[in-house]
Amino acid sequence: MAATYLVRDTEVKGFVLVLTPAGAKSYAVDYRVGSGRGSPKRRLTIGKHGSPWTPETARAEAKRLLAEVAAGRDPSMARQADRKALTFDELIDLYLAEGVGHKKPSTLKADRGRIEHHLRPLLGKVRADRIARADVERMRNAVTAGKTAQKIEDGEKRPSGSMAKGGKGVAAQCVTLVGAIFAFAVERGLCADNPARGVKKAPVRKVERFLSEAEIARLAAALDAETERTGNPYPSAAIKLLLLTGCRRGEIVNLHWEHVDFERECLRLPDSKTGAKVVYLNAPARALLQELPRMAGNPRVIPGMKAESASAAIDNVWPGIREAAGLADVRLHDLRHSFASVGAAGGLSLPIIGALLGHKHATTTARYAHLSADPLRAANDAVGARIAAAMSRKPGAAASAEVVALPSRTGEANR
Repeated sequence: MAATYLVRDTEVKGFVLVLTPAGAKSYAVDYRVGSGRGSPKRRLTIGKHGSPWTPETARAEAKRLLAEVAAGRDPSMARQADRKALTFDELIDLYLAEGVGHKKPSTLKADRGRIEHHLRPLLGKVRADRIARADVERMRNAVTAGKTAQKIEDGEKRPSGSMAKGGKGVAAQCVTLVGAIFAFAVERGLCADNPARGVKKAPVRKVERFLSEAEIARLAAALDAETERTGNPYPSAAIKLLLLTGCRRGEIVNLHWEHVDFERECLRLPDSKTGAKVVYLNAPARALLQELPRMAGNPRVIPGMKAESASAAIDNVWPGIREAAGLADVRLHDLRHSFASVGAAGGLSLPIIGALLGHKHATTTARYAHLSADPLRAANDAVGARIAAAMSRKPGAAASAEVVALPSRTGEANR
């Protein structure tokens, strides 16, 4: 056969079998785009002869395609659009290249972990514009059930660093991240809507662990013992600063001496989770910093092995210190919570606590609201005592010289 040969179907007009000079057979459909004899012709290949395309299955597909043509659609253009459409994998790559400039490196690192361990395996191969809310919900359920968590086989050594795990918290974060990726896609005109919008996330219980005064005393003793045992003052000083300032771990580990303003009694952090901020230093924190030796050639308050790298010693000593102090369930971040809890129990208002911690949103500080019950209870008792004293006084009797003082809120002038 010297040229391509067409066998036209007698049942469905436009359905053809295409035979090439090499003997290959494929099914196609011929049609016109628009109405009238002057409309352009198209030939759309259905597929090669053989499974799944037999004369019967190809004829059924031809009928479907011709029905689209009759409805005014061009199936060849739709196929081209399909080929150009981004998969979710490709959308992720575009998002990471162009949509994360506002994110901090630590946040981006966490996002990449969720993407590689959870989002790509569960949604990556699906066309982005075909992902529906139900797909996002199935992803959420799979992550919650731990289907994408890293497994360690019997006898296998646990890899260093953090491991991918499932659970409600991780699933909620994955839903949030999918929402951010699709918000970027909608802004770019790549998708019409955001399928993560409205997907319910399981409520995640915030871990709230606050040290009592007795626990703080045990921690301080364990820290002093660690310094005396090793002769290295820096890890214990870093942990004390976490408790005395309410700073995040990274803010202390990455603190440079140039950020310490002794004259104005504060830390001037050029960057933090919420951007640049000022951390006020109380007297114990100032004394600790003033007594801490500076390492020559190293700008860091808590120096590492190299001047350009932060110290990992705080993480290395913490397990032993908390065990020595009998605080096995306490995390380093709980020291920040403890700083806030002491302030709340002392009568500080939530806006003041939020300002001290550098919170951006009032809702973040609201978790400490229940801790302010003690000063309220004391005030209530004082009011009740004065009313009871008045009620027990005989009519016409002179007022008692005893005065019950009402507690004033910390930081407010007595009036």
